[in-house]
Amino acid sequence: MTERQREPGVRAIARRLRVSPRKLRLIVNLIRGRRVEEALAILRYLPSPHARDIAKVVRSAAANAENNNLMDPDELVIVRAVVDEGPTYKRYRARSRGRVSPILKRTSHVTIVVDERRKS
Repeated sequence: MTERQREPGVRAIARRLRVSPRKLRLIVNLIRGRRVEEALAILRYLPSPHARDIAKVVRSAAANAENNNLMDPDELVIVRAVVDEGPTYKRYRARSRGRVSPILKRTSHVTIVVDERRKS
């Protein structure tokens, strides 16, 4: 087995969020590559109720970087933001003539990685 490469930066992960990955990816695409303060400002004014979940993960990643790695919170940039598919809860709905239709309740895993902006 090969050694898994460590990516630069500090991460925070939210698992099993009860919203489909497709909807969360629209939100995450808006904040990828931005400074943490700017990303939180964007998330604060988005009409989607799921922006609050993403903001929680961004704040957690920033707090991890500040407290665990002694990084400057004003210099943090979102270097990686990924939404992966979590487990799908399967439910069934009764339909006509004694049949059933599946209902797929999708979940998501959100990973946010922040790192200090490079001084140039």
